[in-house]
Amino acid sequence: MKGTQLGEFEELVLLIVGVLYPEAYGLNIRTEIINQTNRKVAIGAVHSALSRLEEKGFLESKLADATHERGGRRKRLFNITAAGKGALEKNHELRNSLFNQIPELALKGLKIG
Repeated sequence: MKGTQLGEFEELVLLIVGVLYPEAYGLNIRTEIINQTNRKVAIGAVHSALSRLEEKGFLESKLADATHERGGRRKRLFNITAAGKGALEKNHELRNSLFNQIPELALKGLKIG
């Protein structure tokens, strides 16, 4: 397994793979990221992140059956591994812990947006 750190975009892709289970494949993941974040995302960036996450052992993939709608091409479906779940939990706990350490006074009166 390669490095165990998650970049911000990798974390987002990993979360979206979980949201889309069992239909998490490249284009579907890109569409969901755009819908959830209003962020422009290139399909190449999604594929690169999926490859990195699979190399790290956080995702695994398999080819689905070929379909007539896709001209006989097969989708590569992704799902989270136990290591991926652990990485998400670790990131979630760290973010919550850091947020909870911010004194209320530091955030008082700040307006969002």
